[in-house]
Amino acid sequence: MEVAKMKKLLESTQGTRNKFNTKYRKSKHYYLNENDITIKNHGESKTKEDDEGKKAKSLLRSADNRVSSNFHQLLVDQEAGYLATKPPTIDVDDDKLNQEIKNTLGDNFGLRLNELVVDAANAGVAWLHYWIDDNRQFRYALVPPDQITPIYSTDLNRKLVALRRSYKELDPNTAKKYWVHEYWDEKTVTVFKSRDEQFDDLGTIDDRFTSYDVTTGIETGSSGVNHHGLGRIPFIAFPKNKEQQPDLYHYKGLIDVYDKIYNGYVNDLDDIQQVFLILKNYDGQDYDEFRKNLLDNKAIKVTNMGNGDASGVDQMVIDIPTEARNSMLETTKTNIFVTAQGIDPTDFKANNATGTAIKMLYSHLELKAAKTEAYFRDALTELVRAIMNWKHVPNADSRPIEQTWTRTAIQNDVEKAQVVAQLANWTSKEAIAKANPIVEDWQQELKDEQEDLKNRNDEYGNPDNLNGGDDNDEEKES
Repeated sequence: MEVAKMKKLLESTQGTRNKFNTKYRKSKHYYLNENDITIKNHGESKTKEDDEGKKAKSLLRSADNRVSSNFHQLLVDQEAGYLATKPPTIDVDDDKLNQEIKNTLGDNFGLRLNELVVDAANAGVAWLHYWIDDNRQFRYALVPPDQITPIYSTDLNRKLVALRRSYKELDPNTAKKYWVHEYWDEKTVTVFKSRDEQFDDLGTIDDRFTSYDVTTGIETGSSGVNHHGLGRIPFIAFPKNKEQQPDLYHYKGLIDVYDKIYNGYVNDLDDIQQVFLILKNYDGQDYDEFRKNLLDNKAIKVTNMGNGDASGVDQMVIDIPTEARNSMLETTKTNIFVTAQGIDPTDFKANNATGTAIKMLYSHLELKAAKTEAYFRDALTELVRAIMNWKHVPNADSRPIEQTWTRTAIQNDVEKAQVVAQLANWTSKEAIAKANPIVEDWQQELKDEQEDLKNRNDEYGNPDNLNGGDDNDEEKES
């Protein structure tokens, strides 16, 4: 792409990019427990003691506690752990190809999927980039959502026709950072750079990619354009929902209400935690003398003005309305978990909850996770097809792909095992392996069972005909 066209594209997509990144940054702040209540402290939760020495603006309101409640991080990690702790099993109806796909995805695929759920919850959509390295091996990695600006077609298919990736990079020669802008299409990637996001000095990075002679392998030069040869834009979107909206904005107001009530409560306790002494006709020079007499002599000097005089010391205690605030805090917390479709950890009060009771606790979380899974299935299918294309599988773009997702939840294993045992004689071995609470990889379990059966046959003969030799002898004799 030419520099002039790229500049127009950057300018036309900058508004969308800024709007997206503003929401993402706010969501990321809440995920890092830097709620709006802590903006004054630059994102750090602080108590009154941290601000001692500063002059109070009000005699009655000197405390200014700002402690952030980490509900958002709890809710996001809750879904990520429930949905993606165990990576889904991929089945393309070919055991050898299944293993090759599993090896290509790698041992850390479960962790990468967990990170994709977290990114999608915070940004509304997560992004994965794949490529073929110098050793002709398939590689993939997560890309921070705030770097990506996709460009879709305007028809109903909504096809990804181009993609902008912008990020900062350090210039080792000047020790200053500059912006890198990548433009991806189905055939090439072109790399540009600019000093800032005004794009006035936009230009190509001509030494970004090294080119080689195809026949000899000898280096022939460098260029700012690379022909990736993947036949499609090698970025896959993992959307969280249809609107691609971050989860935070469903319940952000409730979290802010909780923070306001909680910190106001703590401020009142700090401001009104001491008993006020009201002195009438105090017979002393200053308050230091008053404190010394009170501590040393347990007495206070006052001047009596005669009959009817009210001289003395009165005590004033201010009661804080705790019941109303506690009720409001509890109601707000309940609404947060209901609106966010999460589980309040304090709801797990029974040590021996039945399977039905546990399922009821997970019902809202299951609805949210199932919706996320539906969108992630399409994205994961695209990744698997990219791997099969790299391996030159003939029907890579049409082969059926089955995904088996496993939830990670607290469960009553004894109850589940009893159900499996009761149905064992009327259920397939595959279904039993999938439902067995002590089995993590049902496919490996079936393979182990087949291997074990083969070993027993080799050692003891066919278990279905242990006396086969004797029976044949009897038939011959008769």
